[in-house]
Amino acid sequence: MNVLAEWTALACEELGIDPARVDRDQILELTKEVAHGVARPAAPLTAYLLGLAQGAGTAPEEAVERLTALARNWGQTTTETLTDR
Repeated sequence: MNVLAEWTALACEELGIDPARVDRDQILELTKEVAHGVARPAAPLTAYLLGLAQGAGTAPEEAVERLTALARNWGQTTTETLTDR
């Protein structure tokens, strides 16, 4: 078992989460997009916010898709926001 898989399994056990419900690759892809498209410190913050959203009942698949799209379009989004002021 590699370190990431072992960490995921142990962290899930510690938090009482079914590891089958964790799409590790999807989360890693999201945080990669955020780290490269927005800023590196935004990646762990985004993962935390995703967890809060899931706890509040937002469908994780939908939330991941929306956040990934936001990160991929970050340059365009911020330009539009700045020019709206």
